[in-house]
Amino acid sequence: MNLAFFPTQGRLAGIDYGTVRIGVAVSDESRIVASPFENYQRRSTQADADYFRKLAESEQIVGFVVGLPIHNSGRESQKSEEARRFGHWLRDITDRPVTFHDERFSSVQADQLLGDADLTRNKRRKRLDQVAASIILASFLESHCRQTASPGALDD
Repeated sequence: MNLAFFPTQGRLAGIDYGTVRIGVAVSDESRIVASPFENYQRRSTQADADYFRKLAESEQIVGFVVGLPIHNSGRESQKSEEARRFGHWLRDITDRPVTFHDERFSSVQADQLLGDADLTRNKRRKRLDQVAASIILASFLESHCRQTASPGALDD
């Protein structure tokens, strides 16, 4: 998606796409913080659509950032194509714009963060996707939403 048409204000949801489980993160209204929200266990096309419509409404989401799996070489993968199809479906069923963001190493970073949190393996696994989604969303916010911000004075 052309970011010229992506909302510049309001809450965003970050998505770590999976065929079984989808990690969800949300930003605050000011887009300063990306927080893990939950893992959604996929059920059926209709149940999934109901979940994401309700999420968009209840959390006042103005746009979605879907993680795009990219090879280290920069080339897209079969999973990239699946994530793109999911993003287009998400746009159609929620009527919210969707953009894609490179998710390389987000799961590795999430696993390291959770490992440092001294959680059991089961608790880490349950939180991994939503933490990965928050890393994807935070990376997007840092790279796209702060570009227009003035750095401010150094002598305050």
